[in-house]
Amino acid sequence: MGASMTPADDDLVFMDENSSHDGGSADAQHAHVWRVMIIDDDEDVHSSTTFALSNLEIQHRPLNFLHAYSAAQAREVLARESDIAVILLDVVMEQDDAGLQLVRHIRETCGMAEVRIILRTGQPGYAPEIEAIRDYDINDYKTKSELTRIKLFTTVTAAIRSYEQIRAINASRRGLDLIVRASTELMAIHGLQNFAAGVITQIAGLLSLKPEGLLCVQDDGSDTHDGLFIIAAAGNYTTLINRPISAIGNTKVINTLSQAIKDRRNIYGADYTALYFAGSATREFAAFLNTGAALNEMDKRLLEVFCSNISVGLDNVMLVSRLHQSAFYDPLCKLPNRTRTVEIVGEMLAGKVKKDTTLALVDIDHFSEINDTLGHQFGDQLLLAVAARFQKQFGEQVSVSRVGGDTFALIGSGTLVNPATILSLFNTPFSIDGEAVQLSSTLGLVRLTDYQGGSGAAVIKDADIALKRAKLRQRAGHSYFSPNMETEIRERVRLMHALRSAFEKKRLFVVYQPQIDLATRRPVGAEALLRWKSDDGTLIPPDCFIPIAEYSGLIIDLGEWVLRSACQELVRLRRLGFHDFMMSINVSQAQFRHPRFLDMLELALEDTQAPATAIELEITESMAMEDPATLIKTIAQIKKLGVSVAIDDFGTGFSSLNYLQQLHVDRIKIDRAFVTEITSAKRGSSIAQMIIQLGHNLGLSVIAEGVEDDRQAEILLSLGCPLAQGFLFARPMMADDLPKWLETDGDR
Repeated sequence: MGASMTPADDDLVFMDENSSHDGGSADAQHAHVWRVMIIDDDEDVHSSTTFALSNLEIQHRPLNFLHAYSAAQAREVLARESDIAVILLDVVMEQDDAGLQLVRHIRETCGMAEVRIILRTGQPGYAPEIEAIRDYDINDYKTKSELTRIKLFTTVTAAIRSYEQIRAINASRRGLDLIVRASTELMAIHGLQNFAAGVITQIAGLLSLKPEGLLCVQDDGSDTHDGLFIIAAAGNYTTLINRPISAIGNTKVINTLSQAIKDRRNIYGADYTALYFAGSATREFAAFLNTGAALNEMDKRLLEVFCSNISVGLDNVMLVSRLHQSAFYDPLCKLPNRTRTVEIVGEMLAGKVKKDTTLALVDIDHFSEINDTLGHQFGDQLLLAVAARFQKQFGEQVSVSRVGGDTFALIGSGTLVNPATILSLFNTPFSIDGEAVQLSSTLGLVRLTDYQGGSGAAVIKDADIALKRAKLRQRAGHSYFSPNMETEIRERVRLMHALRSAFEKKRLFVVYQPQIDLATRRPVGAEALLRWKSDDGTLIPPDCFIPIAEYSGLIIDLGEWVLRSACQELVRLRRLGFHDFMMSINVSQAQFRHPRFLDMLELALEDTQAPATAIELEITESMAMEDPATLIKTIAQIKKLGVSVAIDDFGTGFSSLNYLQQLHVDRIKIDRAFVTEITSAKRGSSIAQMIIQLGHNLGLSVIAEGVEDDRQAEILLSLGCPLAQGFLFARPMMADDLPKWLETDGDR
């Protein structure tokens, strides 16, 4: 279609020309020709096909063409025409199954059992389902792109030869019923090995012999016997199934099969026969049978016809087997995939589930980081090692599947499938290329006895919910599913959609809580805080919607909006005369790790003209310790812009003092929990005092949050804490109220 072609090219040329062959004259009906009918709704296909096959003779007879451009038109032509040798039939015409329905019309309504039908499609990758192959008498299936001129001629030649042989056999009726019956029975068999075994049985039946032989496949495109693999066997060869051909130990058999594959032909010996079955470009089949005597010409012709019918069946059954393997099994670990696991669980629920049967989803912690750091090949080897350890530990007592990139499923008795047993399997490091890798995993578990009449998909979904809950709590932990989890998930999803809608409708807003110099009680800055008021006027707590924003990814857009809003407010305050005012802005872990965070920060400062030296970013202590090496680099780049960095909620995490020194932050903020303890009788101010002293020793500024009474403020000041914020001084306020407060209540 628009492609040029040199004399050496073999591709069909789709030309804009009309064929002069109408195929409908009375003279053509009686001419000594092979009649080929082309049924396709694309005129170019008609012209290109007749162009490719015109002026060619097959067995000294020319070709005559009949044309139909729809299934309906084809039915009209078939009603008045006969002696058609080959039909080249488009699969998809007026309807998706128009071609297949026409096959049924040709065979059943017209009673045309001899004509050879070759299905063609212009949709690469499209293949009939096994039911279609079984239910419709088709002879070959090709995509139009693979039917080059030579291959089209070869395919039609083979079809005509098959047609001629069937016609010859039909004259005496000898063996025709046997061939049709054998082909039909084989097409009804599911599975490659069952189909292959049926081929041997049917061949023996055609020849009235006892089944004694084997069928092998060459699946690597080589011409040597090394690539031959036995997929079916009968008689003395039964023990060789699923073994390479070299296991036969019989030079004559090996050489004969190899020769049949190499020459792509049948070989008839004095007491044996080797049959060749053409497959795809990289897959061919050959069968060897002990016949005990030489075959006569009629037997040979019977086998030729049989082979031409069965070749496409073998190829398609193998295709379906591979499609089944791809659809239901993981290509890396060769384990059932998620789809097959859903079926397994469904089958178990349909029967009688044992009392303690449990399904566990096992998610490898931080696996993506291993992939990113050591490469996907290393990660694949690690997954294989995990799968092997599961199979070695549980054997056939537990079903092992791979249901996700780094997630496995275990189904079996609760005595085996339980957190203690599974998590203990990760105590010993995995050895990959001589390197010891220590892993941990997180589990989500469900008990199948809780699902009376449920579906496999529902069980897997609930296990996923339990796994997510376990991940939220802690890594290397576990969680059993309970119904309230699903309720929480629904509420989280509802809240997520509501939050996104609120953001789009500008129902979110920023408030500012002043930060105070404890010695002078004058404001020195403010912290920008995000707030959300629902449609009914209810304030949604930040600790409720911020995790949702982080989980959904909305926090990136929200964070940028808050940053820009705070910068704009800072610029406005400075214009009003508050020049020495600092603005503190919280940054989430998702924001901080985003690859465009630094660009976004720099652009916000540039667009708003906010002074970088008056901006402070607050990060949590746990976030600071998550990936210190990366954080150190990021903070250094932030400080190059002139922006300062503070650690929020200090004292609630597990900071490494070594990393804390390397971070080069500017301030630490004492968590409100320790401020509240200052006036208690138990621990008093001991923790706050240690944090303040640590800040002084490291040269860091210190600020306390959550100060609610004068006693707390006095103690903090006496301990050396210069700054504070809390309800004692001011509650968070709207942007319009902040300048008024600074001029009145703040100026005291």
